[in-house]
Amino acid sequence: MKTTKTFSVLALSVLALTSLGSQVFADDTGATYDSKGMVQFIPSTDPTDPVDPTNPDPSNPVKPIDPSDPNGEPEPGTKGPLSIDYASTLDFGLNEISNHDETYFARAQHYSDGTKDTPNFVQISDNRGTNSGWTLTVAEKGQLTATTDTLNKVLTGSEIKLTLPTVNSNAVGVTAPDPAATITLNPDGSQALVMAAKSGAGAGTWSDHWGSIESVPTTDADGNTKNENVTKAVTLTVPGSTPKDAVKYQTTLNWVLTDTPAN
Repeated sequence: MKTTKTFSVLALSVLALTSLGSQVFADDTGATYDSKGMVQFIPSTDPTDPVDPTNPDPSNPVKPIDPSDPNGEPEPGTKGPLSIDYASTLDFGLNEISNHDETYFARAQHYSDGTKDTPNFVQISDNRGTNSGWTLTVAEKGQLTATTDTLNKVLTGSEIKLTLPTVNSNAVGVTAPDPAATITLNPDGSQALVMAAKSGAGAGTWSDHWGSIESVPTTDADGNTKNENVTKAVTLTVPGSTPKDAVKYQTTLNWVLTDTPAN
């Protein structure tokens, strides 16, 4: 009887050891290890091309025409990670001299590559990577003044106004900047708010355009009537009492982008 008990104990001991050895082997083949995936960014100093303000797509840049340049070439955008990429020249067209108070509409933004007309717009890019916000303003540097020598050189009392803003971007999940509902330009050179991003907002490329495109009848230099695309949200009002000569009048709009966040 003792022999039998001893055998039974030994047999159980062997089975237990065999089972333990199998468990240790399984743990060795199931080991895990973590590695990393990394990427790092720096502020971009490359210029950003203008894009369609109604459907921004950086992979599909557009080529705006500047009607104030003989070749239609716009001024290049500013350099640096916080940049003004483009601002439309506001062209109020060819108009007959009038002794009545008149309101003229800005011609639509045209493109040299045949892209459809869009409203006039301004575009900025914030590629700093700090999400610290910014502010864009504009100033009229003096009243509309004749570009050639003439008797009545200044359109006294004239006023440029921009309304019905729309802010667009292709940025996803980014808080948009806030546009000014109305921009009234003062020829004394004072800065008017255009749009501003709070801290944590406005990263990426953003455009602000005014109104929408409408086709209206206009008269050319030969007295012919044709339809012209305009933006009625961008206006120039000229008093009837202001004398006007048969010349071109022009002013400069100065756009300023600062790293000051909106309140």
